[in-house]
Amino acid sequence: MNELSLVSQAAFQPGNTADIADAVMGASGLRIEIDRRRGRAAGMNPSGRFEKLERVAFDDGWQMLEEMPPFKTEVQVEKPRTVITRNESPDIPFDRSINPYRGCEHGCIYCFARPTHSYMGLSAGLDFEAKLFAKPDAPRLLERELSKPGYKVKPIAIGTNTDPYQPIEREWRIMRQILEILDKANHPVVIVTKSALILRDIDILKSMAERGLVKVGISVTTLDRKLARTMEPRASTPAKRLEAIKTLSDAGIPVAIMMAPVIPALNDHEIERILDSGKAAGASEASYVLLRLPLEVSPLFRDWLLQHYPDRYRHVMSLVRSMRDGKDYDAEFGKRMKGAGPYAWQIGRRFEMATKRLGLMRRSLHLREDLFLSPNSDGVQLSLL
Repeated sequence: MNELSLVSQAAFQPGNTADIADAVMGASGLRIEIDRRRGRAAGMNPSGRFEKLERVAFDDGWQMLEEMPPFKTEVQVEKPRTVITRNESPDIPFDRSINPYRGCEHGCIYCFARPTHSYMGLSAGLDFEAKLFAKPDAPRLLERELSKPGYKVKPIAIGTNTDPYQPIEREWRIMRQILEILDKANHPVVIVTKSALILRDIDILKSMAERGLVKVGISVTTLDRKLARTMEPRASTPAKRLEAIKTLSDAGIPVAIMMAPVIPALNDHEIERILDSGKAAGASEASYVLLRLPLEVSPLFRDWLLQHYPDRYRHVMSLVRSMRDGKDYDAEFGKRMKGAGPYAWQIGRRFEMATKRLGLMRRSLHLREDLFLSPNSDGVQLSLL
């Protein structure tokens, strides 16, 4: 069996992002063999930032590294006490969200949610893509929370952290059950996804759209299928996402096209083409988010760049830092989504001009909140009894 070498974790502490990247890329044995991670975006599986030790596989002569098993998707059941997560961030247009799954098999290399796997004692790298957690109790918990006395209705966002329509949803069907609860309660919902699997639930979405209760955001980061395959290996192809926009729009469901993230010198030249394609498919709104590289995401993304686009590495990271006050990431409210500086301003103006030309709105559709019925009340007011 392969032994595990133990390496100091000092360079992996929060707030030391540049040093993290240098340490990770310089550590021998940290990159996982291609045959073990085929179909995945991350090239490494470093320990999370809360771990005291870093475990690195190396060949001790007893067994070849090539003989180690590939990373296969594993799903564990998570049993949360509540399912609605609250936030007070001024950067996002919602105050509550639901995440049916922890981790995401889509494996987008840039995903800002990767560091959350560290709270489970797992890696933000390959573990985030392969060791997933499902919350089958989510529909029951949601119904209970919506039934609480004094519950105040605001749109619930789903898909803002990990994708609710990632591949394992085909088997677990948690998202569909959640939609059934929201539909019954006339509760507004905003859904964000990169998956054409959302079309499975078009019957519920169409019914909710007729009551002004739903809006869908489809994220299209590139029209280049090769780039998408390496950057988002298990998400739907760009063509499938555009087809999903058209099908949803034709069914009367409001759809926004989202370019999240915009990556300088990699996909930013596609801004206008993506918006044109989204408008042609039937999107009525548009939005974008600049690349975010918090904590462990930075070394993972930088390693991915070196593997797939080594000639652009310096240029991409130079532009990223020019928009992040010289750092890989700036978490300051007001800057983390759009960045700052001349290049960030240019991206913002291009997006603004393109949406204006195409007649695409920017988060202007307001969902109805006055139709809500508590799931356990059947529309009857019982608060005075």
